[in-house]
Amino acid sequence: MGKVSKSRIPLLLLQLAFCFFCFNYVAADNPNFACDLAASPGLSALGFCNTSWTGEARARDLVQRLTLEEKIGFLGHRTTAVDRLGIPKYNWWSEALHGVSYVGGGSSFSSLIPEATSFPQVILTAASFNVSLFRAIGKVVSTEARAMHNVGQAGLTFWSPNINVFRDPRWGRGQETPGEDPLLVSKYAVGYVQGLQDNVGDPVRLKVAACCKHYTAYDLDNWKGVQRFTFNAVVTEQDMADTFQPPFKNCVSNGVACAMCSYNQVNGVPTCADGGLLAGVIRGDWKLNGYIVSDCDSVDVLYNRQNYTATPEDAAAITIKAGLDLDCGGFLPSHTLAAVQGGKLTEAQVDNAITNSFVVLMRLGFFDGDPRNLAPYGNLGPKDVCTPENQELAREAARQGIVLLKNFDDALPLNASAIRSLAVIGPNANATRTMIGNYEGIPCNYTSPLQGLSAVVTTVYEPGCATVKCSPNDLKLDGAKVAAAAADVTVLVVGGDLSVESEGLDREDLLYPGEQGTLINEVAKVAKGPVILVIMSGGPFQIKQDKVNENISSILWAGYPGEAGGAALADIIFGRYNPSGRTPFTWYDQEYVEQVPMTDMRMRPDPASNYPGRTYRFYTGNPTYMFGYGLSYTPFYHNLVHAPEKLSITLEEGHPCYSEGCNSLELSGSAHCSGLQFDVHLQVRNSGGMAGSQTVLLFNTPPAVHKAPRRQLVGFEKVFLEPNESKNVVFQVDACRDLNVADESGNWKLPLGSHVLHVGDVTHTLTLSI
Repeated sequence: MGKVSKSRIPLLLLQLAFCFFCFNYVAADNPNFACDLAASPGLSALGFCNTSWTGEARARDLVQRLTLEEKIGFLGHRTTAVDRLGIPKYNWWSEALHGVSYVGGGSSFSSLIPEATSFPQVILTAASFNVSLFRAIGKVVSTEARAMHNVGQAGLTFWSPNINVFRDPRWGRGQETPGEDPLLVSKYAVGYVQGLQDNVGDPVRLKVAACCKHYTAYDLDNWKGVQRFTFNAVVTEQDMADTFQPPFKNCVSNGVACAMCSYNQVNGVPTCADGGLLAGVIRGDWKLNGYIVSDCDSVDVLYNRQNYTATPEDAAAITIKAGLDLDCGGFLPSHTLAAVQGGKLTEAQVDNAITNSFVVLMRLGFFDGDPRNLAPYGNLGPKDVCTPENQELAREAARQGIVLLKNFDDALPLNASAIRSLAVIGPNANATRTMIGNYEGIPCNYTSPLQGLSAVVTTVYEPGCATVKCSPNDLKLDGAKVAAAAADVTVLVVGGDLSVESEGLDREDLLYPGEQGTLINEVAKVAKGPVILVIMSGGPFQIKQDKVNENISSILWAGYPGEAGGAALADIIFGRYNPSGRTPFTWYDQEYVEQVPMTDMRMRPDPASNYPGRTYRFYTGNPTYMFGYGLSYTPFYHNLVHAPEKLSITLEEGHPCYSEGCNSLELSGSAHCSGLQFDVHLQVRNSGGMAGSQTVLLFNTPPAVHKAPRRQLVGFEKVFLEPNESKNVVFQVDACRDLNVADESGNWKLPLGSHVLHVGDVTHTLTLSI
């Protein structure tokens, strides 16, 4: 999200300048709470204040009481107050990507609640492959949000999570996403949204309202001059069906209260003006129970930057007709009245849009009076923010996500009692703000890597480079080399920050920024003891040289690990926690990005043009580390206990596949799917001497039909095992849901023939036949 209108000061600067003063209910001469019957008993005569009515009935009653001008005031994210009906101003834009954020201005921090728990950036949390963790984090974030709302420091509508697939490793916003696999992204989306939204005792009501974004095929911000505001994503029906749409389908179908359309065009049409994508798919096919909002200034962008319509009134009309309900920005409030007066739009269409938004506010209790008097969240307040339990969960989330990529000669974990001195080196070695990434709030506190390690052993700190950009003039090798040469162990903490990868800033290569590579190599050459390389980043770098470098004993990827990142890192390095994270993206070499333009949206390889394909599902090259890779301090073994070898599909008499030799079956209906559910039973054994969790990933390699993925994730489970303990893990597989593929036209098919199921080194062939 972002603001682009040149006529206004950028919103982000305003948010930063006024984040201590921007309250959700901002006007002293307006009522504090809508339908506050205790303060204004006369409001009880208004139907929309009657809590015994359904949300839909209350919203319709409210809309019919508004003038056209008042209705239009509810089309922008900063709504106007309607004093005569007791309705205060409201700012729809709050963010909660990995904790309550001040971005958007709908939520803020003050001396009353000066901070909130800051969890790891999403890409690292996703590396845990733990759905219960996704849900637990969402629950804590929504509790803190409700506590802040009760004292006027937060809204109730949070435009999170970002569920775009991390298609290209250069994308600056990849850090905000759950990774490159559509199933993992979907599981994260559903789990986190449930944690945010689920209301105690009443499934219709919402704790807070989440929003899945950015719909759709949005994963380029600013690459070599190509801007997200004008980029046209050319996407095949097949790639749309099996890569870009599944996370949004799962999110909407499982009850999210909002979807956000993106800046970009898809196949020549701005997403916020595409009635097929909005009214047709989101609200029609997937049955959205909520509202659709634009990315900020997207309607302005499609008119002023993309020149998609001839007039601003046309832009207002085409987006509302397409299914847009709310504009993050001021374009619709400014131009919708003229669109209605000009006959381009009807008042009924405006009514429909704001009704969708009002229903969500009804479900949130916004129109139920003072939230402090409402169960079950009225008793929440400052005491419920940054609790010890919440801060410990932030630390646990980082521990579960950190990925051990290399551990030569079992260099890790370190024995603290055997270490007299530890050299801590690198531009991210004492990182604080870097650890929380973007869409951040003000964290409860920070524990940097240096602080976390220094709490365990004596350390010597040398940054080597003052910043991650590490220019030649910034590189200070002498002190770093002296420290490494004298220390028993060296920990190098390198990587990125928002100056090299962020919203509005994509990378152009996969190399370490500046002279970081030189720092790593020179320090590793002279180090007296083992060298532990820690990479803090939102996406991959080229690290094949570090993988094979005998002077580097271990490699840890720590993402952007949140407020407690340094403590979590120390827990893993010193063996207080057994790493179980798995990389949520592919680690490519630099030649990959030299071969593949970021603007090429194709997922599948094209041998004719030497196009290698994207992500582990389609990439034909040899990555340094594949999606799902990660090591542990103890060996885990998998044994297949039971899985069927054959499944037979019964077709009606005379079905053409009996005579034509079909290689797949159409899945438009469910008639063929009966009896195609089965279980895969595995035994997982910890054969080492250290307790830990094993992340069990089940993949399928389907028959080579319809340009199917080389392999695709079917499911994942996390299982904790004591030393020498074994447990059974069961995957419940539905062939029609889990083994299907999209054909060239985007239709779902079930491939016939041999499917190869993989868990670690264990493979099992399942034959589907008619």
